Amino acid sequence: MTTTDNSQIFYSFEKRIYMATALKCMVDENGDKTSVLVPLKTWEKINQDYAKLQNKLKVLTGIKEGLAEIREAKKSGKKLQTLQDFLRESNS
Repeated sequence: MTTTDNSQIFYSFEKRIYMATALKCMVDENGDKTSVLVPLKTWEKINQDYAKLQNKLKVLTGIKEGLAEIREAKKSGKKLQTLQDFLRESNS
């Protein structure tokens, strides 16, 4: 397996642009790309952004589930806890 240099490669991740100046591609005996070596600083930034996206997904999923619960409660006539009651409960 050999490596090839691809300098100045751009890619987008969560609406941010990263430039990998020392990106290297691993190729097999047929010349087909099999993997990519990413500079450590770039990899750390990707992982940091990935963790932020996971947290954002968790929050948005919770909001979506909460809205679905509200819709269901309205359909069935179920009484839900008020925001004031929730805040009072969480502060005690």
